[in-house]
Amino acid sequence: MPRLARLIFAFVLVLLAPLAVQADAGRYPIKTEEGDVVANFDLNPSLSTRLEKLPGEVAVANLHGDVTLWQFYDLNCPYCRAAAADVDALIRADGKLKLVLVPYAVLSVQSVRGAMVEIAAAKLLTPDQFLDFHRRIYANRGVIDGPKVLAVAKDMGLDPQKLAASANMQATLDILRDSATFGGDAGLAATPAYVIDGVAIVGHPGLTALQGVIRSVRVCGKVAC
Repeated sequence: MPRLARLIFAFVLVLLAPLAVQADAGRYPIKTEEGDVVANFDLNPSLSTRLEKLPGEVAVANLHGDVTLWQFYDLNCPYCRAAAADVDALIRADGKLKLVLVPYAVLSVQSVRGAMVEIAAAKLLTPDQFLDFHRRIYANRGVIDGPKVLAVAKDMGLDPQKLAASANMQATLDILRDSATFGGDAGLAATPAYVIDGVAIVGHPGLTALQGVIRSVRVCGKVAC
């Protein structure tokens, strides 16, 4: 097994270990449409500072928006796939929102491979192009891996061979590791996970709940007024 493949396999084994769950799982009254509380908690200031500097994140939508929402996702997480439609609706309806996508490949080797291609492609695409790229990836059926993400990149005019060479580098895996390490340190024990105004939300609360949180941040500077 090549060295990079061994590193990816070891990387996934570490990520599959149980993450610590925050004790204060319902710090704010953030609920799904069914009324279930979604786990949420305050990040400490040092983690918020680290979040703003993660090398693998990609800002899309309104880059100068008045509110920023980070989304941590795994390409093979079924909840992330379901949430993608809500996040699309969110940014289409809210022209003042900045969305930051953070690849958080924690489920499988295939997820890691796909995320590595995404990270490489982000260097070649504009924010709008990357958002389109991200949407097209989720349109795939079955397990999303490196070849499927490369196929989407090819359809968008990128050279799949050059992109694969850029993706399959230690530096690219290190970028993905930074996001994974942050997620572990922050207690993001499930995908999708969100961060807004220094608060982590673990799990997808739904479109209405996210809109309510964003509205509260604008009105009173907190995720819940």
